[in-house]
Order: sequence, then C-alpha cells, then structure tokens
Amino acid sequence: MRAQAKLGLFLLLSPLLLWLTLLILIPHVDMLLVSLRERIGVGQYRISLANYFTFFSEPLYLRTFLRTAVMSIMATAITLLIAFPVSYYIAKMARGRVRSALFLLCLVPFWVSELVRTFGWMILLRETGVISNLLQFLNLTEGPVELLYNDAAIMVGLVYTSMLFMVVPLVTTLESLPDEVIEAGYDLGGNGFSVLREIVIPHAMPGIVSGCIVVFMLSLGNYLTPTMLGGKDSLWFTELIYSQFIVRFNWELGAAFGFMLLILSSTIVWGMLKLTGQSLEKTMG
Repeated sequence: MRAQAKLGLFLLLSPLLLWLTLLILIPHVDMLLVSLRERIGVGQYRISLANYFTFFSEPLYLRTFLRTAVMSIMATAITLLIAFPVSYYIAKMARGRVRSALFLLCLVPFWVSELVRTFGWMILLRETGVISNLLQFLNLTEGPVELLYNDAAIMVGLVYTSMLFMVVPLVTTLESLPDEVIEAGYDLGGNGFSVLREIVIPHAMPGIVSGCIVVFMLSLGNYLTPTMLGGKDSLWFTELIYSQFIVRFNWELGAAFGFMLLILSSTIVWGMLKLTGQSLEKTMG
C-alpha cells in the first residue's frame, strides 16, 4: 500500500515536475550559460563576466534598469491604493448579485487580449481620441491634446492591466475577516481609521503582499504596454532585452540583461516580504 501511495504521488506530481524542469529550470540554466559567454571571434567564445560588466559600465542600461524598477513600484502602489477600497466594498459591503456584478466588472477587461486593451487606451489617449475631443468640446483646451507616448500613459496602462491581480487576493483575504471583529473594534471606541489600521490592514496583509508581488512582477516584465503607450524617452528594460535578442542578435548580452532583471525582481520581492514580516509560504498559501 505504501509503494502504491508513493507511485500515485509521483504520478500526480510528474506533470508539475516536468513543466518546471522543461519550461523553467532547463531554459534558465541554458540562459545563464549563454550570459557567461564572451564572443572573441566567429563562433569562438570564452567564459567571462564581460556582459555583466557591460551592463554596469553603460549609463543607458543602468538608468533604464533603475527607471523600470521605480515605475514598477509606483504602478504597484497606485494599483493597491485603487484596488483596496474596491476590494473592501466587494468583500464586506456588497451583497448578493451586486457583489457578483462588481466582481464580474473586474473580469470583463480580461475577456480580450492585452493587445486589444492597449489599443483601446491608444484610441482614448491619442491626439484625435475620445478624451482629447471631449476636452475640446467642453472648451477646456484650445486644440488637440496628445496624452500618449509618456510615462503617465504607461502608468495608466500598467495599472489597468494589473488591477484584477490585486483585487482577487484582497477580496479573498478580506472575505475571511468576520464582520463581528470589525463591529467589536467600533464598540471598543475605535473610529474608521483606527479600525482600518489595527484590524483590517493587518488581517489583509497576506493578500496585500501577494497582490503586490504579482502586480510588481507583471509590471516589471511587461513589454507590450510600455512599447505601445510610451514614447522614445520612455524606454523600458524589457525593450532593451528584446532589442539585444531580436534586433542585434546579441544573445549573450540579452541573457545577461534577463538575469539582471530576475535578480532585481527577486531582491525587491525579498525586501517586501522582510519589510512586511510575511513569508512566501504564508502569502501565496
């Protein structure tokens, strides 16, 4: 019986282990080896850290790297500020069909691809778009207003794209908070702010951290939204990686950039967990 149980467990885990090995572990190991190669001739390479030294010695690469990290953190913070009251209303105040309808509205944008959603924002924000025409109709501007191709447009696209991934863990966590606990906080003399600070936020912290991790990783690794909504001065680090792989065919430098992005995201996620006192097991479990 014990042997059969072990065999059953192995069969259940084998698709997951196969997926992790073939699609994550092996490609990452191969990309690491590629990033450590330095081209010294036609078809000739040597093991070196030259690609990583190139990253730190070129101001454009380092500046784009830091800019991408800062804007991803800002997008995560804005998404949290918008999603938290929405999630609280869905989880604790809305009832019945209203709750289902509100949650469905959060899902509707994801019924179409990210490309279609991004084109939608381009239609709204472009010089001849809906918002520009509305501002002219209300006599708030004298002429067409170009709202595309800047950092603000990128931020709007990132927040819109990531909103659901913040709402879902927050709603799930807040639903487990008993209403009696909140009422007890008010009965003991607390006000709305103190109840939020002392009861709601600590209880929702696993959902907050989980949502922030997912949104940050999605924003940091996003390619389509910054490319289509950002301008020539709004360079994203994933665009540099794409350029090295596809445009310049410099796989060695592109692989090094990819691992620098992986190190950056892992470091920030680790710092977030330490700052909030959460663990990855508790947050994702």
